[in-house]
Amino acid sequence: MKNRTLAFALAAFSSFLTAGTALAETINAAGATFPAPIYQKWFEEYRKLHKDVQINYQSVGSGAGIRQLTEGTVDFGASDVPMTDEQLSKITKAKILHFPTVLGGVVPTYNIEGVTATLKFTGDTLAGIFLGTIKKWNDAALKNDNPGVNLPDKEITVVHRSEGSGTTFVWTDYLSKVSPAWKAKVGSGASVNWPVGLGGRGNEGVSGLITQNPNSIGYVELIYAVQSKMGYGVVRNSSGTFVKADFDTVTEAAAGAAKNMPDDFRVSITNAPGKNAYPISTFTWLLIPNKIPDATKRNAIKGFLKWMLTNGQGNAAPMSYAPLPKPVVAKEDKQIALIQ
Repeated sequence: MKNRTLAFALAAFSSFLTAGTALAETINAAGATFPAPIYQKWFEEYRKLHKDVQINYQSVGSGAGIRQLTEGTVDFGASDVPMTDEQLSKITKAKILHFPTVLGGVVPTYNIEGVTATLKFTGDTLAGIFLGTIKKWNDAALKNDNPGVNLPDKEITVVHRSEGSGTTFVWTDYLSKVSPAWKAKVGSGASVNWPVGLGGRGNEGVSGLITQNPNSIGYVELIYAVQSKMGYGVVRNSSGTFVKADFDTVTEAAAGAAKNMPDDFRVSITNAPGKNAYPISTFTWLLIPNKIPDATKRNAIKGFLKWMLTNGQGNAAPMSYAPLPKPVVAKEDKQIALIQ
């Protein structure tokens, strides 16, 4: 009798676990690698608080995230570049809402034999390197901005992203604003025709190629440079100041944008004004459909957005991101109501 009672209890407990698992709402998302570290952190923390919600995120790049959202294979996307009007027009079942999540910086990272100093870069110099017109590390332009640094007579190996990338958009958007030559020959975009260089997939791929190739330079999101303990340079901003990317300088870059944030949140803050504004800064966005037929899934996504805009922002600074300005948070909180 005791064995039968125990067997019944175990069967009932097993059914309870199965039912509990079935009740968990699985939400699939994909997109930018730029904010992937903090997104993974957020989704884990939110899961601890709401065990009935599981958010799976694929860090595949902004371009792939927008494509999967357009094809309807994910519940929401993520991008470091706002969707264009043309991209938005391809999604007819719902209007896509942009939700800024955090701010970050894109930094020039390098691996130069015998050089441990923090290098200074102007926009023109970076454009010249990525155009292939500045070919060696001891070029006069680099030496002029870095007096006292023994730059080697070595060929520069350029590394860039190989896939459609929001990080690439931020980088090329900045170069297009500061270099007429870059704007005319290459321009800005998530994918561009690179004049020179090796392609790496994701921030991780670019970081890996820079580590493996002496005398190389590329661009990655700030947190990847920090986590990989890679040297990264300071960049001259619109005020003529050489600025290092960090919490304060990225926040200052967003200060002006926060006051004049458009209603759809699609804005660029590269080369922003401000004495201490880091010039290659950006918001990053979640791309959420305004119509989600599944009520359980809809409520789970809206609940996460509310948590992200409040408690979740506390994770930003420790992970080398800048939290959202309060006026932006207030506007986003109102936008959540548009998700039906």
